[in-house]
Amino acid sequence: MTVTMSTEVSRSLTDGWLAQDLDAWTRRVLRRHFDPEHGSPYWLKRRTELDFDPLGLTGYEDLAAFGHFDLTALRDLDPADLVPTAVPRPLGGRVWESGGTTGRPSRVFYTRDMSAHWAAWRLHGWRTSGFRPGATWIDACPSGPHIVGEETDYLADMCGSTVYSIDLDTRWIKQLIRGGRLVEMEEYVDHVVEQITDILDTCSVDYLRSTPATVHALINRRPDLMADLSGVYLGGTQFTSDAYRRFSEAMPGGIIGTTYGNTLGCANGIASPDGGATLPYVPNYPHITMSVVDKADPSRVVDYDEVGRVRLTVLHEDLFLPNILERDQAIRFRTSEQWPCDGVANVQPLQISSETPEGLY
Repeated sequence: MTVTMSTEVSRSLTDGWLAQDLDAWTRRVLRRHFDPEHGSPYWLKRRTELDFDPLGLTGYEDLAAFGHFDLTALRDLDPADLVPTAVPRPLGGRVWESGGTTGRPSRVFYTRDMSAHWAAWRLHGWRTSGFRPGATWIDACPSGPHIVGEETDYLADMCGSTVYSIDLDTRWIKQLIRGGRLVEMEEYVDHVVEQITDILDTCSVDYLRSTPATVHALINRRPDLMADLSGVYLGGTQFTSDAYRRFSEAMPGGIIGTTYGNTLGCANGIASPDGGATLPYVPNYPHITMSVVDKADPSRVVDYDEVGRVRLTVLHEDLFLPNILERDQAIRFRTSEQWPCDGVANVQPLQISSETPEGLY
């Protein structure tokens, strides 16, 4: 579902969201999903199994009563059952899927309001990172069932940009890694980079949007083309300070914009306070919150500057998923007064193995 909006509308939306009180927002979301007549079918069924009244919860911290949401439920559940029936049926929109790193993909339905939320925060991220409207981009990212592919249209429509698109089949890459077929994996990476370099060799391009692994491959093969770019916009789940330094050196004076997240929730990168040693992100508040919790005791939020596991909560009016334990670890980051919530920094996988490969992410 393509959404268009002006910079002014995007700024008005994000400013309004940042002014929300999280406890009041939590109560609002709970009232919507547990409304006896118009709530979401999934949560109304779950309510009969709970030993507490969700409508009696008074704030965000009370969401601990739900425990940790098991994402395996999203593999077999009809995604429409998570959407309140207050949203008119039949539903019109897209079902987006997770990357499938740990098994079969999870699926969620995005309503128009959810798509607008995603788009507004993306536009905010491009603007604050310094990318200029009307530029020319190469977009080398997953598409198809992955919401990240929707950004191609956002760049074209909301930023007035010319966009060359290249698809990344990240699931196939992960299959090759699981099967130990590393030669084929390298051939696929070559295939992707050749498409990028073909465009860069023949067209004038300002920015590249892709994953850190793809940018590393471009630098290895054609550092001259990387040096000519004015910026890169990076997505995925792992971007290290070493990569930040390498990209900065390979693209002198270029912009490095970042996002972290997945189909369920995202965060925009914000300025590093120490030249790239710390790479922080702030979630798309209040619809998305990210906490950093003790790996051994996920009920405990760690202290600032301490490493722990990322815990994600989705608080959309049209999608409620509490306390998801992500497969990533991060530093709990203290944000400035500009932000009403914690951030996460220096995100990396909890564990990398042939069973849960990152591939081109």
